[in-house]
Amino acid sequence: MKVNPLVTILVFVAGLGIGYFARNAGIGLPHKTDTRAADLAAIEKLHQADVAATLVQDPSALTILWSDDGVNLGFPGKPVVGTKDMGEAYARFHADYPDFKVLKYVPNITDVQFADGWAIEVGDFAATYKMSPKDDPVSVNDKGMRLLKRQSDASWKFALVGLK
Repeated sequence: MKVNPLVTILVFVAGLGIGYFARNAGIGLPHKTDTRAADLAAIEKLHQADVAATLVQDPSALTILWSDDGVNLGFPGKPVVGTKDMGEAYARFHADYPDFKVLKYVPNITDVQFADGWAIEVGDFAATYKMSPKDDPVSVNDKGMRLLKRQSDASWKFALVGLK
């Protein structure tokens, strides 16, 4: 039996069309989970915990926001690395400035980019604080970048924070 070349071409084009439709509709392909929405929701939980811990200045609450190997560039001197040193640095600051009070802390994240279990966020960070009850309030507006690390339970923690 001889096949007409025109029929072969029509069947081929029809197959391409069906394949294109199926691929775009996701038919017959493994479902790829879009984790962006879940990641953004988990990061928002981290942001809420960050604001709450910053306002109360509890060293333990601040420390648990960090990944085990996190790096904090916000303390004077050399970077603070790891949760053990982070907890000690927060406790030392609290002991040195027992009356330090954060009156306002508002992180405004303007962009988040994801890459293989990491997130980079940039934004503006406004805060007002008093070193002691008798001091006038000090307001700061910083720009900064924070590197976040996805944890095994799908939560996110700070891995690197640097503000300018």
